Amino acid sequence: MAAPVLIIDFGSQVTQLIARRVREAGVYCEIVPFHKSDAAIAAHKPQAIILSGGPASVMEDGAPKAPQAVFDAHVPVLGICYGEMAMAQQLGGKVEGGHHREFGRSDIRIEKDSPLLAGLGAIGDREPVWMNHGDKITAIPPGFSVVATSEHSPYAIIADEARGLYGIQFHPEVAHTPRGATMLKNFVLNIAGIKPEWNMRAFREHEIAKIRAQVGKGKVICGLSGGVDSSVAAVLIHEAIGDQLTCIFVDTGLMRAGEADEVVALFKNHYNIPLIHAQAQELFLGRLAGVTDPEDKRKTIGATFIDVFDEEAHKLGNVEFLA
Repeated sequence: MAAPVLIIDFGSQVTQLIARRVREAGVYCEIVPFHKSDAAIAAHKPQAIILSGGPASVMEDGAPKAPQAVFDAHVPVLGICYGEMAMAQQLGGKVEGGHHREFGRSDIRIEKDSPLLAGLGAIGDREPVWMNHGDKITAIPPGFSVVATSEHSPYAIIADEARGLYGIQFHPEVAHTPRGATMLKNFVLNIAGIKPEWNMRAFREHEIAKIRAQVGKGKVICGLSGGVDSSVAAVLIHEAIGDQLTCIFVDTGLMRAGEADEVVALFKNHYNIPLIHAQAQELFLGRLAGVTDPEDKRKTIGATFIDVFDEEAHKLGNVEFLA
């Protein structure tokens, strides 16, 4: 699935929240690490790019940079925190190592109307946001203007609206910026002009079509644990290819009382998915007898699971895909 929005990740702990906010706005997006973003931009041809925050300082030797392809793509770009610093520095502005680290709640003052702040306050109004930065922009690049300021950040929001370039010093993706989701929504829907057409139904239909195209008439086996990941995968694959899928549930004897029976009943009786219930409780407990080190236990369980799964898979024969 081509991603209308690419999020270039500079290592922020909350990059996944950016993706969540964009998807909540009805727009599909993908996260790519900064060092792989050239290829991702070429492959996806995004309609907008977001540069995430990150723990580094742009002043450090070897600090991550946005690839030139970001600015050559001629699509709207939003830099968040570190992303704003990197964009400002790379486009001709000046950044200094922070003399005052700004962390926590702050208020920005709106200095200029901007489509990024549509539906928020008027000029002069204040908006609560969440700051977390050490570097400081001391001069903005040519073509940029100041949209909002804070007590310690004279460039809390900057914009070159002719080129669709925006920088935000705070984190709009976190709950501590109450109307940050509105800013991100404004960016992807109003500034980038992307239609809010993505939802889980569309994603499901796309993935089912993708599975059918890849598998064809082949057989698939799926290791089923009863957890969220394998359960969702099993149901989705079965919707796509029906009984070409066989699930293998390895019963280790280590689940809660009655839980294994619940898994078997759910997938065999409710979802009608072909299921092999490999009852290997005695094998697992025997191999774990006397093992006290947690890491050794983990390795023993993993190796035993593979042994049992492989044995059951070979009994099926002619299996082309492992889910």
